[in-house]
Amino acid sequence: MKKVSVIQTVVLFICGVFLTTTVFQCRKAGDLVKDLDRSYTGGADSTVYASFYESNTVNPSDVTPDVNDLIKFRGVQTIIHEYCGTSNCHGGPIAPKFDTYAEIMMYVTPGNPEGSKLWEFITTNDFDKAMPPVGSNHELSTTDKGLVYNWIKNGAKERPNLNDFRPAAIRIIADGCASANCHNQATAVGGWARKGLIPGLTSSDTSQFIYTNPTSGSVTVYCQVTNKTLLDQVWTAYKDSVKRFYADTLANASFRPWKTVSTPVSAASTRGPLNNYDDILLDVLYPKSIRTNSSVVYTDPVTLKNYYVRGNYLNSNDNFIRRMDSTLIYHNAFTGVAQSKSGNMAYDDGGCKPSEVALIKAWYFADPNIPDVWKYGTNNVGLFKYIKSGNFIVR
Repeated sequence: MKKVSVIQTVVLFICGVFLTTTVFQCRKAGDLVKDLDRSYTGGADSTVYASFYESNTVNPSDVTPDVNDLIKFRGVQTIIHEYCGTSNCHGGPIAPKFDTYAEIMMYVTPGNPEGSKLWEFITTNDFDKAMPPVGSNHELSTTDKGLVYNWIKNGAKERPNLNDFRPAAIRIIADGCASANCHNQATAVGGWARKGLIPGLTSSDTSQFIYTNPTSGSVTVYCQVTNKTLLDQVWTAYKDSVKRFYADTLANASFRPWKTVSTPVSAASTRGPLNNYDDILLDVLYPKSIRTNSSVVYTDPVTLKNYYVRGNYLNSNDNFIRRMDSTLIYHNAFTGVAQSKSGNMAYDDGGCKPSEVALIKAWYFADPNIPDVWKYGTNNVGLFKYIKSGNFIVR
């Protein structure tokens, strides 16, 4: 009998270990594993941005997409590739490969995670069906399961659209801008209450916050209305008056809002609230700069009351996207005059990550509730111009 060489012995040993590991990882027992819980404890959340691909280009974007033209978040394709595309599983001898959208969709029922084979594979406790295999020490994280779940729930689209952009963008804006004392309904109304501008509201209905900038030492006073019922009444009435006035400034002249954030009416910080979708639309359609002025714009000839609100809502040097995206230059929609570099609201893309700015921009240009004049200017002449290329965004 021929002797087995040392090299052959080593090779056989390595092969044996590989086969044993593979069998262990992929063996089928057809039963439930004791104390195993692979279930997803979360649920549907449309504010979670979940897309198939890792990177999606915003429409519109520059000819060569700039930093704020690319939405880059962890995608479903990447998750499945990482967990299932290993060399000894679906990235090796086991079919399907789960490489493409078409392959993955063979196991997905759009809008119905619970009815999708893919979701069953990654949440079942059945040893016979579990994917990745039980014992592979490669279980999906709760976050990754949530992305897969919400992607399927939102329609399992190959490319995201408005229904994916808007909920996620509004959450980013509300969480980042309105969650504290800044672009907050309670802060805006609190400033008016402190100055006695609202009948029935006094300083006793507010709480006061003083913020000292650790770098400059400057002090900002924030006042917030603490009575939620009064807050809702006042802010709803204000938004209603703005919408009525700008719908027809002649017929609805009496609805002209009286509001300013500067001396002499209010020295406290009362920036435009961005608490929800309706607040944000108000800021887009009727920019704060035209409904919140620091000097008298109109005096009622009968009552002699002074108003700080302009009548032409297009004649504004401010715009929501102007404050978010530093790669663009904004042009006054009425005069066409170019304004300064954009992006201060997002701290030149420091407060929001570039992908978040891109997501907000994708929502903005896809939302039918935002008129074309606030996207492409009057008669499609262009409202936003890319700094690098000089190209205007047009329809």
